[in-house]
Amino acid sequence: MMALQNTPLSFENTEIAFKNKSNKDLERAYWLFKMVASNTLIKIGTPITNFSLNIGLPIQGIIRNTIYKQFCGGETIEGCAHAIAELGKGNVTTILDYSVEGEESEESFDACCQEVLASVAYANTNKLISFCVFKPTGVGRFDLLAKIDAKETLSEDEKDEFARLLKRCDAICKACYEAGIPVLVDAEHSWIQDTIDDIARELMERYNVEKPIVCNTYQLYRHDKLASLKADLAYAEKQGFYLGAKIVRGAYMEIERERAAEKGYNSPIQPTKSASDVDYNEAILFCLDHIDRIGFMAGTHNDASSMLLATEMDKRNISHNHSHVFFAQLLGMSDNLSFNLGAAGYNVAKYMPYGPVKAVMPYLFRRAQENTSAAGQTGRELSLIIKEKQRRKSQKK
Repeated sequence: MMALQNTPLSFENTEIAFKNKSNKDLERAYWLFKMVASNTLIKIGTPITNFSLNIGLPIQGIIRNTIYKQFCGGETIEGCAHAIAELGKGNVTTILDYSVEGEESEESFDACCQEVLASVAYANTNKLISFCVFKPTGVGRFDLLAKIDAKETLSEDEKDEFARLLKRCDAICKACYEAGIPVLVDAEHSWIQDTIDDIARELMERYNVEKPIVCNTYQLYRHDKLASLKADLAYAEKQGFYLGAKIVRGAYMEIERERAAEKGYNSPIQPTKSASDVDYNEAILFCLDHIDRIGFMAGTHNDASSMLLATEMDKRNISHNHSHVFFAQLLGMSDNLSFNLGAAGYNVAKYMPYGPVKAVMPYLFRRAQENTSAAGQTGRELSLIIKEKQRRKSQKK
């Protein structure tokens, strides 16, 4: 682990941000973000890559050494060991995220559950892993959750199917409870989220009696989620359990707006980005106001929100390593936040996707598209990389 910095926290310190990156690593990241910045390249490259993989063209090696290497830890849990250790050198922990998406069979749901359980067992042996995580549609069928959300009547077979989904969710959370490792329940589309919220609340009530273990996700790009967070805390206090929360802005904005327009209902998405920012920051302050009952993770690539949380902790004399407060970013992105926060002694974690190259491609394409639509994110990454390249070049003179 690196020595903690005594200088004021700054997200402009690229020396700390890229300390573990070689010049070759920086060059690869530079060209990757240049490519991601191109809307045309993303739109054309996605179907071409999918087609090439499906017909067996030998492009997996290229993908593995470029986009996969930047944003994924490895193809297996054990294969992530080196990437986990590298993050640990910068006082940054890992969230192992099995990122295989799009499977819809009961066999695949069972396999996903077993993989998450294996990640829990591994986390129990490696202190550099701070959280486990699962996606509800990784352990159950999307359309089944949508039917429940819409209050439609289930057939007997569907009731059995839902019982199996609940059993998988419970098995993961029980394993995390027994290991003492928090688990994040990922958020999904709004038309299945109420059911996921109900499941997560039930699991929190079951396993969060002693401390926050199960953490539900609140997407603050939705205009109703700050109210949900407050309501859930009131319920947790009444029932006598800790609230676990992952606070994010959100990941499905275009899809949500398109579906709302198509089906003729009011969009759940905030009217403006600034409205989303206001609610996000209010959610952070609300969690700090109730730090004795809420364990939360601020999952954000936003400099201002990250600095707000860091400075508010200092104002309130909350220790940087308080067990109820974590910062989090995605692997391969916003290293200026992660490593500068880690160097200042804050709890920081990186979401580390892993899985076979071909199986993880849907996840990687989705992330690339999100980055393209996220205002300023790709440009920010490029400017920091350029700044560090120039700093290293000037040092050689």
